[in-house]
Amino acid sequence: MRKYRRLTELAKKKVRNRELLAAQQSLPLEQFISGVRNDIEDFTQQLGLELIQEIMAEEAQRRCGPWGEQPMHRHGHQPGYVVFDGRKVPVARPRLRRIEPEQEVPLRSYRAFQSADKHQDQVKRLLLRRVSCRDYEGALDDFLAGHGLKKSSVSRQWKAATAAQLQKLCQRAVPQELLALLIDSQHLGQECITVAVGMDKEGHKHVLGLWQGATENSTVVRALLEDLVERGLDSQDKLLIVIDGAKALRKAVRQVLGEVPVQRCRVHKQRNVVEHLPEDKQAQAVWRLRSAWAQEDAKEAEKQLRQTVKWLEAINPMAARSLEEGLEETLTLHRLGVNMTLRTSLSSTNAIESCFSRTGGLMNRVKRWQKGDMRLRWAATMLLVAEEGFRRIKGYRHLADLEKALQTMEPKPTLKAA
Repeated sequence: MRKYRRLTELAKKKVRNRELLAAQQSLPLEQFISGVRNDIEDFTQQLGLELIQEIMAEEAQRRCGPWGEQPMHRHGHQPGYVVFDGRKVPVARPRLRRIEPEQEVPLRSYRAFQSADKHQDQVKRLLLRRVSCRDYEGALDDFLAGHGLKKSSVSRQWKAATAAQLQKLCQRAVPQELLALLIDSQHLGQECITVAVGMDKEGHKHVLGLWQGATENSTVVRALLEDLVERGLDSQDKLLIVIDGAKALRKAVRQVLGEVPVQRCRVHKQRNVVEHLPEDKQAQAVWRLRSAWAQEDAKEAEKQLRQTVKWLEAINPMAARSLEEGLEETLTLHRLGVNMTLRTSLSSTNAIESCFSRTGGLMNRVKRWQKGDMRLRWAATMLLVAEEGFRRIKGYRHLADLEKALQTMEPKPTLKAA
């Protein structure tokens, strides 16, 4: 406390000197405050370190006990560090030794102040705001001298922070009473991350899990779905499954969840068809597809899609086959009688793609994807960051109608598994 009093008196003296100087020179209040601001900030930083030292000293005194009855005794001080203000700051930690048996006794307060959680949170917060590992040291205030700010140390803290995010995502329970399950994949480097997002009865979206694989194959998707079932996804509930046009996804859904209603992503379907066509036919194909899906009646929509298939036959048979594959499953929401606004929200897997597009600036900064769990750690962190900004889907007021339709709907026969 002696050093604390000395610092307090020094700070008061500086303020009194500046007040006297301000009075003599008739300085404006703004100039006076700007002059003492750095002294105040410096003092508060030093005061925080003094409080840390006092807490450790108090614990040492308490554990030693009264004179003549000490179960342990002081053993001097040793250089150490605590995590303070986003960096490792050197301190002198008290040492204790037990008398019987003779051994070193660690201070619980010292261990608590060394906790890396706050350091990891600081690193994660700054790196998510596009501060690079190389620039991390320059992004912090320089009132305190510390270490653990270099690129290699910051990188280790980021790795630990993202590993905690991955563990959090992969271990939390799947919310109950889900109405829809969206599955899609994102390529990171040479590998593929398959993601599942659920939507509950209130229209809130939840990132449920992710799985890594070389491609979007049925083994990866099946493993993801089985993991979700183990964490609480009820495979007996009536769910609307929204997937892209990949046959692997459809096969895996059938193997794990059975014959559930499946809505094929119309954005993927349109993209797959258009990519087969020459440029002068693409706009017309888009118009035909959107016009068909905009129909209120499912039979009329299917009729127009069949006509589009015939139109495509004369241009590119492969484009016709692409549209014909899973054509009826692009109209599942029509058959369910879903409101048009809600139908638009659930007719694609854009909710997953938007998660990565929101954080794409961060992902694009990775120059080299390393082996191991790096892709999973980054993807989990980006998904949880995006989840914080989720809003309820448009048309959520009509979800009760969707729930009722799912309970009464008989699954329509689908194509055989590939």
